[in-house]
Amino acid sequence: MGAREAELCLTGSIGMTPQMDRERFKQEMRAELEVLMEEMVEAVDSAPAGRIIRDSEEKVRDLFAEFRQKAFEKAMQAKVDAAEAAFPPSAQPSHGQTET
Repeated sequence: MGAREAELCLTGSIGMTPQMDRERFKQEMRAELEVLMEEMVEAVDSAPAGRIIRDSEEKVRDLFAEFRQKAFEKAMQAKVDAAEAAFPPSAQPSHGQTET
């Protein structure tokens, strides 16, 4: 689903959208946060004495930027999933066939 389709899916007739599954989102992000913390500690610990800030600051900043992007993307997908689940699927056309 493209960005425009996602935005249309999230736009309700009165501006309200279904709520995402917050617990599921938080659970998924906890795993991502564990990875982030491990990578951050590795970046700081592997920097040589006297160069800790210089050799780790940019790496840590990049790690947090990636985490922020993943978190936002997952939140948007959870919101789209909630909106799609709120609407029942359309009935499939029978193409002239009748049910028995």
